[in-house]
Amino acid sequence: MTVVEYDDRIIVVDVGLRFPTPEMVGIDLVLPDFAYLRERAADIEAIVITHGHEDHLGALPWFLREIGERNAPPVYGGPLTVAMARSKLDEHKLKKIELSEVEPGEVLDLGPFTMEMVHMTHSIPDSSAVALGTELGTVLITGDYKFDQTPVDGPAADVSRLAELGREGILLLCGDSTNVDRPGFSPSESVVGPHLEEVFARCEGRIVVTSFASNIHRVQQVVDAAHALDRKVALCRTFDAKETSASGARSATSRSPRGRWWALARSATSPTSGS
Repeated sequence: MTVVEYDDRIIVVDVGLRFPTPEMVGIDLVLPDFAYLRERAADIEAIVITHGHEDHLGALPWFLREIGERNAPPVYGGPLTVAMARSKLDEHKLKKIELSEVEPGEVLDLGPFTMEMVHMTHSIPDSSAVALGTELGTVLITGDYKFDQTPVDGPAADVSRLAELGREGILLLCGDSTNVDRPGFSPSESVVGPHLEEVFARCEGRIVVTSFASNIHRVQQVVDAAHALDRKVALCRTFDAKETSASGARSATSRSPRGRWWALARSATSPTSGS
């Protein structure tokens, strides 16, 4: 969670949670401290979510409850991010929150701020950086990103727009890229799909694949590999996996061939004839 304040107005970028470490016995989730924002709820101009992972979106329902549904500012994000946010808020019975989809390159006036989302690449579609303009200069918050030249979902990060913002001048850059301090580069996510298909082809019987539920790219690659080998796919055990896939389908960021799914109950086991 990042709070940007100017001229007594506030924009909140991301409202994530973290999962407990092993010594946090009996704790399910770790939430940010909302105390400052609870006292300044009327001054919050907007909430902007960079992408749909839990550490950037997961605490949104708890935050909105803390500041009160009546005081809730509008929430902005890409189509998939908004679909996932809507699902979470529905689960918490927060029905009156204004959720707005923002396309990369679209500039909004939010009080004393301008807000633009810049397309980035990450392990989930609709990942964006957020450029907040003020009279003092521009604050660029990248969200999680990886410069992948052949991403699974199509377009690479909008490096040209990032360069333009750099030429115009950045007051503050908040960058977040895993292992950025290590030399070299990370291979593209697109290389994983062919390897999955290769491994699946050598397997007999049922295959069990684990993944973060919100890693829609990986789920899509598993579906594609299964389809190529005429296997069926079952999403099981977790609500998040099913709901994330449904959100991806609704926002047109994931696809699955007709007849490719087994429908499983939350606690059911998959049929022995499937995989």
